[in-house]
Amino acid sequence: MRKWYTIAACLVLFGIGAGIFYFTVYKPSAARLPHDVTMETAWGRPYAFGDLPPKVRLVEFIYTNCPDICPNTTMQMAKLRDRLESAGVFGRDVEFITITIDPARDTKEKLQTYARTFGVTGDGQGWVFLRGSEDETKKTADAFDFQYRDPGNGMIVHTTLAYLLDRDGRVIEQVGMGTSRFHVDDVYETIMNELP
Repeated sequence: MRKWYTIAACLVLFGIGAGIFYFTVYKPSAARLPHDVTMETAWGRPYAFGDLPPKVRLVEFIYTNCPDICPNTTMQMAKLRDRLESAGVFGRDVEFITITIDPARDTKEKLQTYARTFGVTGDGQGWVFLRGSEDETKKTADAFDFQYRDPGNGMIVHTTLAYLLDRDGRVIEQVGMGTSRFHVDDVYETIMNELP
């Protein structure tokens, strides 16, 4: 009888281990930008996920009325951008993508204002600010298992992760959002290690 308990315990532990591996390693690495989605930049140009050249990309989801975690994360990304520019890789080898999860309220003009706050004044600067339809936004967020909902007061509740993609578009790291969780030095080092 003890033998069956041991076998059962081993099977349970194996199942738990497999589940942990799936949700922490396999599932995040399988996430990628959906190839059949085209969004619009804050300056009105189409941006097709299916036509992207190989680059390391950092993807964040935000909404411009967010009172804290979104702008704090974007500020950390701006600091990271400055370091990557100093290293001569930003834009050429590394790109940032910021996607609004509130396209109904985040017009092109609002996204432009938000982008300018962080030193981005147009397209072609290595950092794109995107908006799409509600369906395109949900499809893109779902690809990363990024959850969000508006409880009715305009303050959207959302997952607090950004996503670092390798040159093949696979997630290599989930990065915590917010000043206390987004560590510029660590993300910088991971990006530089990914570059050829």
